[in-house]
Amino acid sequence: MSRPTTRSKNKRHRQVENDDTTTEILRKIHLTGEITDDDVNQLYMITKPVCQGCRVNTKDNPNCFCGLIPPPNGSRKAGLWQKMSDIIQALGPDPCKDLRASAYSPAGLTNLGATCYANSILQCLYMNKSFRQGVFSVEPDVLNRHPVLDQLARLFAQLHASKMAFIDSAPFIKTLELDNGVQQDSHEFLTLLFSLLERCLSDSQVSKARTIVQDLFRGSVSHVTTCSRCGKDSEASSKMEDFYELELNVKGLKTLEESLTDYLSVEELHGDNQYFCESCNIRVDASRSIKLRTLPDVLNFQLKRYDFLQKTTSKKKITSVFSFPGKLDMRGRLSKPSQVELIYDLSAVLIHKGTAANSGHYIAHIKDENTGQWWEFDDEHVSNLGHHPFGEGSSTSNSKSNRSDAVVHSSCTGGDGTANGNHLDPIQLQHEESSVGSHIEMFSSTDAYMLMYNLSSKKNGASTMEIEGDAVFLHDGISLPSHLCEEITNLNSSYVDACEQYKLKKKRELDHITERRQEVRSVLSEAPVHSVEEPFYWISTDWLRQWADNISPPVLDNTSIQCSHGKIPLSKAGSVKRLSAGAWTKFSKYNGGSTFAKGDHCLDCLIDVAHTVVCADSYRDRRKLMKEIAEDVLLAKCEDGAYYVSKAWLQQWVKRKNLDAPCEADAGPTMSIRCPHGHLMPEQAAGAKRLLVPEKLWLFFYEDAITVKPDDSSGCSTFPSDSEECPECSNTLSEVACLEDSRREMKLKQRQNHEKLATGKSIPLSSNCKYYLLPSSWLSKWRSYVTASSKHTSFMEPEILDGVINLLKCEKHSRLLERPPKVAYKRGSFFQKGSTTDRLTIITENDWKCFCEEWGGTEENGISAIIELCSSNDLAECCGGMPMCEQPLDLQNEVNNENESRQPVIRTCPEVCEECIGERESCELMQKLNYADEDIYVYLVRGKEAPKSILQASESSEPDRRTSKRSRRTNNGNLVNLRVSATTSIYQLKMMIWESLGVVKENQILHKGSRVIDQETATLADMNIFPGDRLWVKDSEIHEDRDIADELSDQKMNVENIEEGFRGTLLTANISSQVV
Repeated sequence: MSRPTTRSKNKRHRQVENDDTTTEILRKIHLTGEITDDDVNQLYMITKPVCQGCRVNTKDNPNCFCGLIPPPNGSRKAGLWQKMSDIIQALGPDPCKDLRASAYSPAGLTNLGATCYANSILQCLYMNKSFRQGVFSVEPDVLNRHPVLDQLARLFAQLHASKMAFIDSAPFIKTLELDNGVQQDSHEFLTLLFSLLERCLSDSQVSKARTIVQDLFRGSVSHVTTCSRCGKDSEASSKMEDFYELELNVKGLKTLEESLTDYLSVEELHGDNQYFCESCNIRVDASRSIKLRTLPDVLNFQLKRYDFLQKTTSKKKITSVFSFPGKLDMRGRLSKPSQVELIYDLSAVLIHKGTAANSGHYIAHIKDENTGQWWEFDDEHVSNLGHHPFGEGSSTSNSKSNRSDAVVHSSCTGGDGTANGNHLDPIQLQHEESSVGSHIEMFSSTDAYMLMYNLSSKKNGASTMEIEGDAVFLHDGISLPSHLCEEITNLNSSYVDACEQYKLKKKRELDHITERRQEVRSVLSEAPVHSVEEPFYWISTDWLRQWADNISPPVLDNTSIQCSHGKIPLSKAGSVKRLSAGAWTKFSKYNGGSTFAKGDHCLDCLIDVAHTVVCADSYRDRRKLMKEIAEDVLLAKCEDGAYYVSKAWLQQWVKRKNLDAPCEADAGPTMSIRCPHGHLMPEQAAGAKRLLVPEKLWLFFYEDAITVKPDDSSGCSTFPSDSEECPECSNTLSEVACLEDSRREMKLKQRQNHEKLATGKSIPLSSNCKYYLLPSSWLSKWRSYVTASSKHTSFMEPEILDGVINLLKCEKHSRLLERPPKVAYKRGSFFQKGSTTDRLTIITENDWKCFCEEWGGTEENGISAIIELCSSNDLAECCGGMPMCEQPLDLQNEVNNENESRQPVIRTCPEVCEECIGERESCELMQKLNYADEDIYVYLVRGKEAPKSILQASESSEPDRRTSKRSRRTNNGNLVNLRVSATTSIYQLKMMIWESLGVVKENQILHKGSRVIDQETATLADMNIFPGDRLWVKDSEIHEDRDIADELSDQKMNVENIEEGFRGTLLTANISSQVV
């Protein structure tokens, strides 16, 4: 049997015992006026034992110092005792973390938002040793004239020799005037950058620098068209065009070899596509192909991974696996034989991550020409991949390597020694044959976007780079020009200084924290006073807690615990701690004050407290006695009542707890029974119920009320038992009562006169009888008025009848502005078909006359109606020639044989004004078509057919119905409400449904009732979809699910204002970047 928990129970008992002891001591002090040392020790809790092991600091024990600091292994969220890692983080970013790992590690580039496309290209250009040398060789005066060149050289210099792990690319990006928040195409960026650099470098006098772009990246091709009749080439075939990259198809192709074959393939021109041969002077069949004339040192392949979808006018990314070799032999691809080996080594792979064509992320995998190691450049992050472009032992799905046992070019070799129309040199054929059986490393990727190959005619040995102090030593054959070297030296020096300053700051802060923690632990360990006789000092608990918790200790402040006499009052006994003399001496360095020693308790305040406690006890006992009398008054057991008080106030007073002194609620015992004239309010007035209380109870109430609010006598007016009620208020109440009686009689009479209308029952109608039409809204307001029991019905009175009837007639023709209601035939009588929804209600002639008498109407001004039966054959003729308006109406199935072929027609006087009604309905329709920010509701139907309940809800909408704003599950599927406008397109609506219900746009079969909605370019107004309508959608599950972000990204990029590429930047400027 487990032991019962009595800890909390015992603690409550001890508290009660302490309170009783304190009260007894204070009573004794009040009676005798003497205060002994033992009294002080007990009242100030000095005799309590020293606390040990409490989880929190005890407020009612001045000897408890627990909980002021956390346990040895604990911490706090802020202050001196927070985790060291948080304290270090508060110092700011550590610049030492940005230190380059080693002299052999390349540096990264910061991403300014969406500049990964530029970072990847810049890293590819920088890692090309020849291009880097060309940029460094540009003269300073040329750099000064061309900001783009200047910033590029500075950027390359920092990548080359900075000690930082990543470089800020912002100066270069800003110089190009690029929008760092818009993602761009890396291929387009490279093409425009080459064009800009060519213009800028043309001013250089250094030959290596002036043509560095052309020398490294430019090749030439020609578009050859050959006549099949005469065998001659066209004149344009001899023209050569420059290229900086070859754009290769990847759709339906698996390898780089296949793509090159496709690029150089021969196209036959037949039929309508025939070529006009100038030699033959007729249109003839011909062949067309691209021939490679010259190849650059750096051969770039742009893989066309984006396919334009004609149906959706959007681009889709091709994510098929594409293979490419580590070494590429291009000698067989040239149009003319070459005596030089054209073996290219794979040097860089530009990768586009993501499934969308206009979003995602660019990274670059680049090989170091000196060491042969591959590096992954992902903006600021640079990772070593070893000697494999996708990492050693890579086995991921999107990048892999494999070994090919043989390289065979038979697929691209013709029987006549040609490859795709390009001549093959016998030396090359011999080389190919000798290569059979050799091993060529192949790589595959689903995201490779650009491939860079370097001509491997020159072998570069390994090089090193050392950065020591203020000097930059380079051993890779590349040296920085003096102006860049000096700048990099200064940058490195300032960076090293920042690292050293941070280290010193961190050391000082941690040393200070450690010293403070040791000090706090030392003082708190000496703080307890173990006996009453020992000297001690009082200190504020709040200040002690701040001192123990703050990194920078505050000035000693004891002002919050001293009384007006400059000592410690009894009321602050729970806000102070007893501190040993040894611990107090260690606080002397914090200055401040005041000092309170062992005997500095305030005797004057103690005597005042004793007096207050005794008085409170006396008041409590007296109030308890008065409460018993008040309860008797409420129970009508008291017969010696002498003064009036409010009954409601007395009930609340009795419910309140027994207090030590009067409170705010004790004021105003007669406030609610005092009229505005200062007299006794009549008891029949609202809230003026009163009771007679004995004189001694009234005097108690009066004394408390005056004590709480001495300046407010109106709330404590005295009304003896013989006080008379205010005559003015009594007369007013009598008049109101009479008015209420007459209004009540009037309502009763009207309910009797219009029994069926008052209860909302339908009225049986007959043909050829005269009836009248009333607005349904007025009749509803009248019904609420005559059936309401509230006294405040004056605000609900319906309008004067003549004014209401006049609003039903048009000013232009004085005709009826509403169509008559529908009538149904049932059991030999006619009934109004939809009285609750029609704008007009049919009433009897007697009801109309009574309404005219009751609500100020003129009988002749009413709108009369007669129901007549017309045969179906004569209905058109009857309706066409009648002087008054007729409205043919529907019949129910329950029609007797006599009237089976006849239909009711309502004739009104005045007749309906079709012209004005048409204008009004047109205006209403326009308002309905121009709605904005309204809700419609969409059901996701699960199953083959939509349930009948959903079809009915979709056919008849309820715009005013309140519906939850979130998607919720129903028995048949999900329901969601969407905020739309009249101009919202069906395409946009489907995108909302995709986002809310997760159904791909192409799989949505959208309905309104039984009608299918499939015109994506139409608006909701075009499809008659209005606020409150309920649509339903089915998931065809034909197309695969995909991320909505892809569609949104494509949609965004297809907008004309956004699809601007690099328009407005320096890359597309026609003028030079030269500074004016």
